[in-house]
Amino acid sequence: MEDRIITYGGQAVIEGVMMRGQKAYAVAMRAPDGSIAVHTEKLANVYQSVIARIPFLRGSILLWDALGLGMRALTLSANTQTGEDEKLEGPALYLTLGLSLAMGVGLFFLLPAGLGGWAEHVLTKNDPTSGLWIGNLLEGVLRLVFLIGYIWGISFMPDVKRLFMYHGAEHKTINAFEAGAELTPEIVANYPIEHARCGTAFLLTLVLLSILVFTLLGPMPILWRLVSRILFIPILAGIALEYIRWTANHLDNPIVQLLIKPNLALQHLTTRTPDLSMLEVAIQSFQSMRKAEQEAG
Repeated sequence: MEDRIITYGGQAVIEGVMMRGQKAYAVAMRAPDGSIAVHTEKLANVYQSVIARIPFLRGSILLWDALGLGMRALTLSANTQTGEDEKLEGPALYLTLGLSLAMGVGLFFLLPAGLGGWAEHVLTKNDPTSGLWIGNLLEGVLRLVFLIGYIWGISFMPDVKRLFMYHGAEHKTINAFEAGAELTPEIVANYPIEHARCGTAFLLTLVLLSILVFTLLGPMPILWRLVSRILFIPILAGIALEYIRWTANHLDNPIVQLLIKPNLALQHLTTRTPDLSMLEVAIQSFQSMRKAEQEAG
């Protein structure tokens, strides 16, 4: 069971689901004609390298590759829906990924840091000893509010609602597999929509860690404040990923069950109850990934 827990993960894409194993991944998509199109590929060598076994260091490297993999899956799915043969890969893929990351860092890290620094400046203008830590605390609260507000806001978009339904289908499928259940849409539908290894759990853990770490760093000039937020992202990402792995491997522990409650609660914003056709796609993705894993040895 532990091997299952640390091995399989997934991601919702446009009208489909990506499932990733140790050696391969599969993307199953609902084509415009109603059929299910499947694409499988071997994972990059980094997943089998020494780096993938080094705690904390593996986090940042594998996270970057996983983001690229997610972008690739989204592109495959979008091309299937539109019927276009254009591919986003190589430099174009990583340029798109880099721009997306830059926007995310700006919105969820630099903007809260700037507002926190401004608040700190205002509070300490007349009394240098007052409010030194308020700016960092305000920054952390704003970061959390921005994250939750952003997810809540986009959840009203029709396309995002369907994406979140496929996200729920992915979770239910993995939960059913880990419970040893038969993977049919009717059976999988009965399993929980939350999952301890969800990317949503990673995001919330990252934000909460940033509140603790950046508050402990104390006050600093605005330039160093912004630079430190960027430099600490890989470090915090590595810690967050190791925390998610640890909690996923100790779910029977009552303390761990308490610790993951906020992560599971936030998933109610990023998942919706899927219909049977969506579960069929998720199951096909999972089974195709398992087959590709077996063929890879």
